[in-house]
Amino acid sequence: MNVARLSLGSHTGTHVDAPFHVDDSLPALEDLPLERFVGRAVVVDARGLPPRAPLRPSLFEGRARPGAIVLVATGWSGHWGTGRYAAHPHLTAEAAAFLVEAGVRTVGIDALSVDPTPADDFPAHRILCHAHAVIAENLTGLGTLLDAQEDGSPIEVSLLPLRLRSGDGSPVRAVARIG
Repeated sequence: MNVARLSLGSHTGTHVDAPFHVDDSLPALEDLPLERFVGRAVVVDARGLPPRAPLRPSLFEGRARPGAIVLVATGWSGHWGTGRYAAHPHLTAEAAAFLVEAGVRTVGIDALSVDPTPADDFPAHRILCHAHAVIAENLTGLGTLLDAQEDGSPIEVSLLPLRLRSGDGSPVRAVARIG
């Protein structure tokens, strides 16, 4: 019989951030509706940008819809395990506010964070979390989803967290279903 032992942080690997991550008065994982973690996705193409490029609202115009899970494909997951991974593109505060105003409550990215790394401040996190949004980070394989989306296939994603009491975040097994 095999039994593994796990010891990890709530923001290890591919994970989701609950609003509680940035403010004790905001909802923890167990306080959020299931729709924040499972649903139709819209994948936005932000590949080919230089290191530390800001992702502005114009990138999301015509793509952000209420209730959609917006996934940002930067291609940066290809730098996983290298020193370059921390130099990822990131959302501007204006882009985060644009997504919130558009009714988006789940944003995922194939990079270390929606904010720059390293950072003294986390404006995209604050804006999204104060709107009770979920943030998924360290995603991978979004290029495949972009291809499917361009072919007209609908995409459904699952970013279900572990059931952690007062969870500020959780590792997830991110899965997409195409078609």
